[in-house]
Amino acid sequence: MKTQDFDYDLPLERIAQTPVEPRHNSRLMVMERATGRLIHDHFYNIGDYLRPGDLLVLNETRVIPARIFARKPTGGKVELLLLKKLGAVRWEALVGGKHLRAGQKLTLLDGGAACIAAELEGSRREIEFDQPVEPYLKARGQMPLPPYIRTRLEDPQRYQTVFAAVDGSAAAPTAGLHFTRELIDRLEKQKVEFARVLLHVGLDTFAPVHEEDPTQHAIHSEWREVNQATADQINAARSDGRRVIAVGTTSVRTLESAWDEEKQLVTPVSGPTSLYILPGFRFKVVDAMVTNFHLPKSTLLMLVSAFAGRENILAAYAEAVRLEYRFFSFGDAMFLL
Repeated sequence: MKTQDFDYDLPLERIAQTPVEPRHNSRLMVMERATGRLIHDHFYNIGDYLRPGDLLVLNETRVIPARIFARKPTGGKVELLLLKKLGAVRWEALVGGKHLRAGQKLTLLDGGAACIAAELEGSRREIEFDQPVEPYLKARGQMPLPPYIRTRLEDPQRYQTVFAAVDGSAAAPTAGLHFTRELIDRLEKQKVEFARVLLHVGLDTFAPVHEEDPTQHAIHSEWREVNQATADQINAARSDGRRVIAVGTTSVRTLESAWDEEKQLVTPVSGPTSLYILPGFRFKVVDAMVTNFHLPKSTLLMLVSAFAGRENILAAYAEAVRLEYRFFSFGDAMFLL
């Protein structure tokens, strides 16, 4: 297995720059994993592929407006993208700017101060603020859209799911962006059930793998939580023979990381996970998956290939390009059955 095995050709015009309105009007490609057969539909019809008793698992993380700007004493501008809270006033961040060494003082635009507390790998730094930064983010922070989205987002809420509840992500769990409250209500009337987990999404999830051998790639940890009530919901569904359907790769990683092999159950968990799912992984919890179309050579493409087969996925992606599906964060959806 090589990283190159997960590459594919994608014309730039297929990368969605703006979200579809309303959310559930995005296209939906349904794949039967056993055969590779594809069905082309729209997301508002996803209920046609669900059964009473199916349990859809949502990631209720909320994206924080984590992009802020500062200046060095020399006047040079610095961009900070906050990735992970490490303490009351300390964060891990990606920094944009030259000569940002440990001990460097920074002044936030429109008030506040910070310093580079430690140098990490690449452009990562630990940043220590002079006070909790959350109020500043709410007042001055910008939504951290992925770099492949170059069109200004008029409504920042379109980069949040309608069920987002807990602040903490540097990127949206994009499979969830297709759901509207209207669609959720309709599915609940079909006796489809919902459960909620939490995984605060970091940018590394979306980064391409640069190592020739993907097993040599170091995936960074992300904080996740499955509470007792959700674990009970999932275990009850599995015991009843009902399907557990993960909405998004973040929900997949959360659920599979909560599996207790000895107990043969999903157990409550709270803390970091660095679960890296590659072809050959044996899924214990997830029966089906709602997901988007992912970047070439990314860990997410490897995850869906582990679930549905690399050949199936690459064939489906080629068909999606041919039929002009929209790719990546604001793009269309797949339902892997």
